[in-house]
Amino acid sequence: MSGDRSDGLVAVLDAIRTSPGITQPRLVQRVGLGRTVVAQRVAHLEAAGLVAQDGLAPSNGGRAPRRLRLRRAAGLVAGADIGATGMAVGLADLSGHVLVETHEPVDVADGPDGVLGRVEELVEGLLARLTDPPPLWGVGVGVPGPVEFATSRPVAPPIMPGWDGYPVRERLAGRFAAPVWVDNDVNVLALGELRTNPAAAATGDLLYVKIGTGIGAGLVSGGRLHRGVNGCAGDIGHVAVAEADTVICRCGNVGCLEAVAGGAALARDGRQLAERGGSPVLAEALAARGDLTAADVTAAAERGDPAARALLARAGRLVGGTLATLVSFYNPGLVVLGGGVVHAGDHVLAVIRESVYRRSLPLATRTLRIEPSALGAAAGLAGAVHLVLDNLFTPDRLALWLPWGSPSGHPEIVDTPDRPSA
Repeated sequence: MSGDRSDGLVAVLDAIRTSPGITQPRLVQRVGLGRTVVAQRVAHLEAAGLVAQDGLAPSNGGRAPRRLRLRRAAGLVAGADIGATGMAVGLADLSGHVLVETHEPVDVADGPDGVLGRVEELVEGLLARLTDPPPLWGVGVGVPGPVEFATSRPVAPPIMPGWDGYPVRERLAGRFAAPVWVDNDVNVLALGELRTNPAAAATGDLLYVKIGTGIGAGLVSGGRLHRGVNGCAGDIGHVAVAEADTVICRCGNVGCLEAVAGGAALARDGRQLAERGGSPVLAEALAARGDLTAADVTAAAERGDPAARALLARAGRLVGGTLATLVSFYNPGLVVLGGGVVHAGDHVLAVIRESVYRRSLPLATRTLRIEPSALGAAAGLAGAVHLVLDNLFTPDRLALWLPWGSPSGHPEIVDTPDRPSA
């Protein structure tokens, strides 16, 4: 298939995917192709089983135009959002709508065989819950560590022993006979927000910052994820900060932002407060359970504990200072804050906002919005699903699998160099 023809198919299909019910005349305006060319591309997509008629639009005096929609039930996409202590696995249709999902605790430090084995079992179980399910078109996975995107292999992940260089793609592709893509969890969260939050989609240039056990950022530029050359763009948790120059990070370096402002750091500092008598509320929680988490620190702050509030304020100030640099450098329209530390209360969010607006360039913050994630934890599963959809429908991959009718049974298409769609 020629490049112009595949580009035209992708443009038409993208317009139909993103604007359900669009008519053919509107398609002509949207994609900038002639009426005859658009009609040919629509006919091609209908013959391939990807597009169907969805009734008639109101007439403007002539024949009523047909509405068109993606045949979203033609295939399924599996998504797995694997975190440090829990994971979500689901199946979605080709529009990205999650049909069935399940959540359960996990310890990513148990290693890839146990964790991915459980992912495989959960996907199979979800498929069994559907009546006459269509073929599985792809699998998307988010993991809490650096990933070389081209190979889908984790690289020296600090909290994932046994995962370094593990062939996640090859394992899951062998099990499900479908294309597989793997990315780090924050990129997946950013993608989920971008594809399902209208405000994020309208902005196009945003930072997604996760403050959980660790700290990371996903960068979106012009409506596309920016991963960098090797896939590690946005790893702000290991940016050096002066206040941490004596604290050893789990990555092995000294002075990382994550080591003083992440969820693990809050839990560590909260325990020290409790043991030294600096916080009666945290001491009570420690005595009751024998350990503390970042959520305990947030709960203590909500109860008015000044020491816990001071810990959260310090974390927010440190994260905000780093973000201020990024905002001045990158000039996004939206900063989305996610992760357990942010969702647990407003203390950190308020301090981050104050720090960013105070320390960034005035022009960089003129129209900047800083908001909590609209999806919360659900962004991870949504992003894992759209990780697959975005890659399946690039021009070169679509041209490759379209003659077969679907990418199911062709995991090798992940190796196809592609020119990203506009």
